[in-house]
Amino acid sequence: MVDRDVEQTEERGYAPGAWWAELGTWGAVVLIVFGAVAAVWVSFRLPGTPEELASGYYQAARVVAIGLATVGFTLLGRRRARAAAIEDASEQERA
Repeated sequence: MVDRDVEQTEERGYAPGAWWAELGTWGAVVLIVFGAVAAVWVSFRLPGTPEELASGYYQAARVVAIGLATVGFTLLGRRRARAAAIEDASEQERA
């Protein structure tokens, strides 16, 4: 019975991870802009703004923070990949 459950999990293609893990640079930039727009929306108290302004700012800040972290990790990963490619190229020249 346990083996069948494991097989079903694999068949569904379930991959544990956060929803923002595959956004990339542009997706993260969109999150940052969306969070900024949400903060402005709350500051002007436009329709849909929560009664507690602090909770609106908190939600906007969370979206911006996720965007900033995603941009940082994406750019850091690209930089490391570029450095590794340059290192591999220099090792091939030596040989």
